[in-house]
Amino acid sequence: MLLDLLLPRRCVVCRGGGGLLCAHCRDALPALTPPLCARCGAPTEWPVERCRECSGRRLAFATARAAAPYDDDVRRLVHAWKERGLRALADAAADLVVARVPRPPLEIVTFVPADRWRTRERGHHPAERLAHALAERWEIPCEPLLRRIGGGKRQRGLASDERRRNVRGAFAAAGAPVSAVLVDDVYTTGATAHAAAGALGGRVEVVTFARAVRRA
Repeated sequence: MLLDLLLPRRCVVCRGGGGLLCAHCRDALPALTPPLCARCGAPTEWPVERCRECSGRRLAFATARAAAPYDDDVRRLVHAWKERGLRALADAAADLVVARVPRPPLEIVTFVPADRWRTRERGHHPAERLAHALAERWEIPCEPLLRRIGGGKRQRGLASDERRRNVRGAFAAAGAPVSAVLVDDVYTTGATAHAAAGALGGRVEVVTFARAVRRA
């Protein structure tokens, strides 16, 4: 297109040519590989059912998996996708998820709903776009099964306990319990995933593009 010739899109990671996410940077993005915690998907020294990150916590979801650790390069990609409005990066994120995360054995995809003001501010909802892209690739339907009814503060910058309190009772689902793949862009502490999964009520497997990794 003429616009691409006049204003060529640079890679959001390396700032070079080759599109919004060049092939080199895409292939170089780190992956979360086993061993992982069977429940929350955190990297571990050996296979465990519960790790120190989720042990002793009540979690409403059955499993959580992500395509990449939330390192500096992944953070640049996510920031460009969410805050700079580069919506096409959702497709790049979906391709990486499909390549790296086994498809959960459930037959519907949904997503963590955003605050209305945040969607208006951004002009789009990253988790919803990622969920639709994954559903298309997995050839299963994507439905908005949740609505947000609370949780007014931003989660960014809050401690783990504050995050859990902030989203407690923040989501509601209509009708009977539903089993679904729950999609979000980034898994940080699991507080949002837990609250949203609890509202769904059925078996929930969480899939995100990125995941924060806590260092020893």
